[in-house]
Amino acid sequence: MALVTLGINHRTAPVELRERIAFTPERMAEAFAELRAASGASEAAILSTCNRTELYLAGDDDCAPAVLRWLAGFHNLDAADLEEALYVHRDAEAVRHMMRVAAGLDSMVLGEPQIFGQLKDAYALARENGATGSFLSRLFEHTFSVAKRIRTHTAIGENPVSVAYAAVSMAHHIFADMSRNRALLVGAGKTIELVAQHLAEAGVKDFLVANRTLERAQVLAEAYGGKGIVLSEIPGHLTDVDIVISSTASPLPILGKGAVERALKKRKRRPYFMVDIAVPRDIEPEVASLDDVYLYTVDDLRHVIEENIRSREGAAREAENLVLDGVQDFLRQLRALDAVSTLKQFRQRAETLRDNETEKALRALRNGADPETVLRGLARGLTNKLLHEPSVQVRKATTEGRTEVTEWLRELHQLDALDADTVTTPEKL
Repeated sequence: MALVTLGINHRTAPVELRERIAFTPERMAEAFAELRAASGASEAAILSTCNRTELYLAGDDDCAPAVLRWLAGFHNLDAADLEEALYVHRDAEAVRHMMRVAAGLDSMVLGEPQIFGQLKDAYALARENGATGSFLSRLFEHTFSVAKRIRTHTAIGENPVSVAYAAVSMAHHIFADMSRNRALLVGAGKTIELVAQHLAEAGVKDFLVANRTLERAQVLAEAYGGKGIVLSEIPGHLTDVDIVISSTASPLPILGKGAVERALKKRKRRPYFMVDIAVPRDIEPEVASLDDVYLYTVDDLRHVIEENIRSREGAAREAENLVLDGVQDFLRQLRALDAVSTLKQFRQRAETLRDNETEKALRALRNGADPETVLRGLARGLTNKLLHEPSVQVRKATTEGRTEVTEWLRELHQLDALDADTVTTPEKL
């Protein structure tokens, strides 16, 4: 079965393209149905995060060209523009890529743990939509096992560094004493939970959490002594906050230039620090043009993150070796499964020949034939039927110069090397 991975990430595509190619939760069911129909793949999974969108396909043929056309069409993009940012991995390299992604080795933040959970969610979503089968299921499960081994046996996850951590680190460049600042967090997912944790550790004591559902916002806000609000209430509270960090799955911006402009007039030039972690973006890019607003996207956090990568490079080398071991283990499993399938077919064919010859012998006995003659005929017929096709194929392979087939036959049946005395030579003629 052919395995193909196609995708874009923070290295190959700017945030403007990544947000256009992201899959929203509302369109996932539609995407799975269209993707499998367009590609001809028997199994599929989709991973879509702020830093990457990847498609995992398993089928009988290389479906990459068809998937590229579908992906561009689904998101109303020009296929040629998308192709420039797209990477494609096949078979063993695709297996290696998935394992590197799960371990955080392909992330903007080396070793970051969130991608592991996001990949598990992608697998669960593919299963819910009936898009996975035995091949991708086996690959995902093995990938998760390798990623856990890397977390356990290397230091790749020590001293956690994440996009959330980098965002809070950048806030220190604007506010020396963050205990005096109020933060507005937009969204209530795992990334915002991490942001809240890091802000609290940095000294922030006053939190607002805005979310589509008030209950989720209140749960997160109360964990840090803050208050939960709904998204529509943001403009009314914007004047009173200094830090705004947003990460939602909204397909459209939540905070516009006009709302920020009005709030700035009331703040008397007190600066805003804003980080938009979302893809698609939650904060209109035009907000960055306003005086006293420091707006950053996930791409702007890159240099902060790179400073923290060096401490993990040694662990990353160990992790890469574990990934290679994991790839080889998976390929061995596939070869073993293929052998089992082949042996099953081989046995079924032999049993069919046996049953046919046995039935022929029984008919002869019922008709009064000599039992000894019938038994000898049965043995001869069964031997001829079992050996005929292999003999034909071995002779054909040998005449074509594929002598390894003869060697495999000798190994399979443990045949001794031909005794030189049994070979007819010119001297013996």
